[in-house]
Amino acid sequence: MVFTAGSALLDAVVLSVVSLEGTYGYKITQDVREIMEVSESTLYPVLRRLQKDNYLETYDMEFQGRNRRYYKITSNGMILLDQYRREWASFKSGVDKILLGIEKDGEK
Repeated sequence: MVFTAGSALLDAVVLSVVSLEGTYGYKITQDVREIMEVSESTLYPVLRRLQKDNYLETYDMEFQGRNRRYYKITSNGMILLDQYRREWASFKSGVDKILLGIEKDGEK
């Protein structure tokens, strides 16, 4: 991928992935990797920071004899995700206008 993602975009993507269903770290990594290159060593600090800031919460469940840590979005996380989604729509619209010559209503 030519374009790099900033921390806000990575936060938005992680929150969105977790909001779809409570999930665990490795699965989150795989889902995020579908759209951007990210290593586990990059992703886990993001998960910890989002948890520390009360946007995610965790719980442990046994899976095949081992504990697996699951992540769930909090109500504060949903508020932040909604804000990211609004800002992304505006940002994307501006980029589309310049790069693709597309106006907001979809016409060139």
